[in-house]
Amino acid sequence: MFIEDLPMWGYVGDIEDEDEILGEVEGQSHTYLFPHLHFKLGYNKNQIVSAAVTTERDRRVDITNVNKPTPVQFSYSVEYFEDDLPWRMRMTRYSDSRFLPGSFEIHWLSIINSFVLVLLLTAFLTIILMRVLKNDFSRYMEIDDSSMEEEESGWKLIHGDVFRFPQFPVLFCASVGTGVQLTIATLLLLGLALTGMISTTRRGSILAGMVILYCLTTTVGAYISTRLYFQMNGKNWVRCVLFTAGLFPVPTSFVFMWVNTVALFHGSTSALPFSTIFTIAAIFALVALPLTVLGGIVAKNYANHDFNAPTRTTKVAREIPTEVPWYRSRFVQMVVSGFLPFSAIYIELHYIFASMWGHQIYTLFGILLFAFVLLLVVTSFISVALLYFQLAREDHRWWWSTFINAGMTGLFIYAYSFFYYFHRSGMTGMLQSSFYFGYMSIVSFGFFLMLGSCGFHFSLLFVKHIYSRVKCD
Repeated sequence: MFIEDLPMWGYVGDIEDEDEILGEVEGQSHTYLFPHLHFKLGYNKNQIVSAAVTTERDRRVDITNVNKPTPVQFSYSVEYFEDDLPWRMRMTRYSDSRFLPGSFEIHWLSIINSFVLVLLLTAFLTIILMRVLKNDFSRYMEIDDSSMEEEESGWKLIHGDVFRFPQFPVLFCASVGTGVQLTIATLLLLGLALTGMISTTRRGSILAGMVILYCLTTTVGAYISTRLYFQMNGKNWVRCVLFTAGLFPVPTSFVFMWVNTVALFHGSTSALPFSTIFTIAAIFALVALPLTVLGGIVAKNYANHDFNAPTRTTKVAREIPTEVPWYRSRFVQMVVSGFLPFSAIYIELHYIFASMWGHQIYTLFGILLFAFVLLLVVTSFISVALLYFQLAREDHRWWWSTFINAGMTGLFIYAYSFFYYFHRSGMTGMLQSSFYFGYMSIVSFGFFLMLGSCGFHFSLLFVKHIYSRVKCD
């Protein structure tokens, strides 16, 4: 129960003469209901800063016999008292309660452990890649022109195909632009929550802030996607803008309509009223869509449309080797690229799930921001490392593969949601399942786009860098 976004908890009843450990009944057990609640509210000036609820055992009602109708009269009382606790510090009294994530020491230790693992992984990949690339550069620089055709191998051999643009460029550019937009919106949201500009204790404030920030950052997403589309020599830029505008909101709308329909069918109060739905739709139509079009127009008229590839692309695509070891297959790459970043955020993910679905209050937004940046860094390094191995086996189709590899962590997050649902949440029924798996699919899709775009941009910088360092005909 919440009053002014302050959580309260108490007993609604009791069972006597029952073994709490073994669940066995000793003699004749009795089940009692507490029909009276006493609320004790503390105020500082004109703001509620503390809340508690208690019951009175003397006014309990025996409801042991479920076959016999028992009249119950429910009542409540309220007591106000002056409290000197400042409003901004009102959540400090809940630090030892089960509404907040427990074991902060273990929490910090897990984060530090993940950070050390990420540093070791990053240093290992950096050293390996630098040594390998240094040897490659030395070998390619020593090759004279007469023996160029005979000696070329590895990633230098596909210099005429590596900058061949991918299939479905409209969808690819829209995915990259939407991913950048979601990343910026998430960073802004965590920053505002960390500085206290968004109330993290007020229910719904985080979600409302994300909706507003998403609408305000649509200009960025449209600008990034349209600029990349023009760099790929695209002509139908309006189609790219429309894809960018609907890539994330359209799936979200379908999931929301399904979840809200299930809630209405079950008569749940969690179903949003028509006025709220109309408000969100109006914000999207009057704010997000115009800003998306504005971003596309700015990219069309003012952005740099030159891709600036360091090598020329041949007219005929080079054949890709089909025989590769199993550990270099696409499936193995996708598993590795998803599992390693997921392992860096696994502990933090548990607390986030407990906050979202376990009715706890999350307050450690500084650690959450750090974990999110950590996830972006690990994903970028893993994507670059796997990209090098892909280019070394002379496979130049790296655009979509890099984006998908980097976004695979979103799929691992969705897979973890199944584990949490069946082993940690205690949720059952059609209503709870629809809410849980529906909204988790949207969250996982958002992570897929964010991490995919991040991995692609770092991979693009890496490819341009290594091919600009060697001499290519």
